[in-house]
This record gives sequence, structure tokens and C-alpha cells, in this order.
Amino acid sequence: MERPKVIFLDAVGTLFGVKGSVGAVYSQIAQEFGVEISAEILDKTFIQSFKAAPPPIFRHAEPQDIPQLEFDWWLGIVVKTFEQAGALQKFSDFSAFFSEVYIHFGTAEPWFVYPDVVSSLEKWRQLGIELGVLSNFDSRIYSVLQALELRDFFESITICTQAGAAKPDPKIFAVALEKHDCPPEAAWHIGDSITDDYQGAKAAGLRGIWINRNK
Repeated sequence: MERPKVIFLDAVGTLFGVKGSVGAVYSQIAQEFGVEISAEILDKTFIQSFKAAPPPIFRHAEPQDIPQLEFDWWLGIVVKTFEQAGALQKFSDFSAFFSEVYIHFGTAEPWFVYPDVVSSLEKWRQLGIELGVLSNFDSRIYSVLQALELRDFFESITICTQAGAAKPDPKIFAVALEKHDCPPEAAWHIGDSITDDYQGAKAAGLRGIWINRNK
């Protein structure tokens, strides 16, 4: 197999994952606000709310407005998550709770790096392969990668909120490739979603590689 010029990697579910689950993190922080709700219920309603939301694409936004748009997008999902779980009205100050949750997910605390990641990144870098993150994440990706000590491995970071397109749209792959002046056939994309990562990369002309973290 010919060595690629660039390897792009998805972020959540590929480079790093949530410790426990999103519902467990929400449940734990809710307790600090005096609200008891099970992680299992929140996991279920979070998945429903997340899947029902449109992708966070802000095509005509000014760069300085994007962080606020990301915050509002996530607020809508978390409000629905707690609403469907029947717990929204239990909060005396839901906006304070949400702000805490939002900041928390921008730190290293709720995340863990998969055990094969650092050795793989080091190996590829030694081979002279350029590395990039290509993710449907938001601007917190920069602080998360920094906090998890992964930032320095990557020459580029491409996220849907800044690219104006989300995987599997070929446009976000084109934006990432342009940063490396790389034709699609000279790049790989590795990710945990068959639709967004594997099929999305293939449709954009890259070599798509699916990684199954749920074994």
C-alpha cells in the first residue's frame, strides 16, 4: 500500500473518548446543582437529542461569532436532553449548570486518549506523514487536544463549525486537503463512523479507514 502524504483523523471516538458516558458526566454535574437524575436516562435522551439536531454549520457567520453559535447549538441539545428526561424544571439555574458542563467538556477531565493513539501518531510522524484532525467537533477541540497533549502532532485542524460543512459532505474534506496542498488520492481519513468517516472520505476521493472502538 502506498504511503499517504497526509493522514486525517476524526476526534471523538477515534483519538479520544468520554470517560464513562455523556449521561454520566451530565448526571454528576447535575448533582452539584442539587438535581438527581440517572446517567442511563440522560444517555438515552442525549442520543435522541443529538441525533435530532441539525449539524453545527454556520455558513455565513463571522469567525468571532462562531464560539457563541456553538455554545447556543449545544445549549439547545442539552435543554432537550433534560426536558425529555423530565428534569429540566428541577434546576433553579439551568444556564449556570449548562455553562459548567460546556466548560468541562473543553478540558481534559471528561476525556481519555485511546491506548493505541500516541504510538500510532509518533510512528506516522517518524515516517514523514503529515497529520490533521478532521472532525464534526467545535472550537473546544483546540483546548481539548492541548490538554490531552495531542495538539503538537497535528499540522492542521479542520472542524465543521469553521469549515461551513460537516462530514460526510465532501466540502469539509476539500477544506482539510487544501491546508496540506494534497490531492484526495494521497490522503487517508481514519474515523469511527461508517457514514461520516469511511463513506464520507471515500466519496471525497480519500482512502477511508473505519476504526471500531466498540469491540
